[in-house]
Amino acid sequence: MPTRPDPLIHLPEQSRLLGEVIAAADPETPVPTCPDWTLRTLAGHVGRGDRWAAEIVDTQAQEVVDPRTVEGGDPPADPRGIPEWLADGVARLTGALAATGAGTRVWTFLGPRPAAWWVRRRLHETVAHRADAALATGGALTLAPELGADAVSEWLDLVAARSAAPGAEPVLDDGATLHLHATDGGLGEAGEWTVHRDGTGIAWEHGHAKGSVAVRGAAADLHLMLLRRLAADDPRLQVFGDPAVLAAWLARTPF
Repeated sequence: MPTRPDPLIHLPEQSRLLGEVIAAADPETPVPTCPDWTLRTLAGHVGRGDRWAAEIVDTQAQEVVDPRTVEGGDPPADPRGIPEWLADGVARLTGALAATGAGTRVWTFLGPRPAAWWVRRRLHETVAHRADAALATGGALTLAPELGADAVSEWLDLVAARSAAPGAEPVLDDGATLHLHATDGGLGEAGEWTVHRDGTGIAWEHGHAKGSVAVRGAAADLHLMLLRRLAADDPRLQVFGDPAVLAAWLARTPF
């Protein structure tokens, strides 16, 4: 199985690529996948989020930190300064992680987790919003297969954690299973996921299996489909089995 991508390497790169797209466009360009947002709003969301995570890690917070209070949380007025501003937020987070220690447990919206959790979370948040920026500007999202695959795994982890919360609506009906199959070469079992009901929540594992519904496509496209940035009937994807299971999953995982 391929080694999981290192977020400390990929987060600065993905932040840089996002910054380049935003700096080259009109900052007031609407972002269709994030209603009421512009590219400037999107940049502010990502850059403030990195600084928020940095403060949580740096202070070893055990309770939620108000993101509105983080230092330097507003992007510069000149869009040409956005790439540097985004890079500074990433540097604050990686610096805080080095000082605090990757294994130190801190607050997250899923409960206490090792501080390194935040870097991986911020990586895939940035990847998702790179896709938003690309869609807003007519560009394309290119992503290494191993990074796309890790994005799928990280998203499934989030869904599993949130679906286990008291009162959460089941995201899969009893007996229903979802299988995802990345068509990129070289991923092996890391490019296949089977999701099933586990109590009122869900669990998943790597490996090939038959599901109530199966979706095949590049790992990056599977990730965008899970995030509802790519329609399930897009020609880049192939859907086999019961499409109602996939439709229910997508309708129940809008977070």
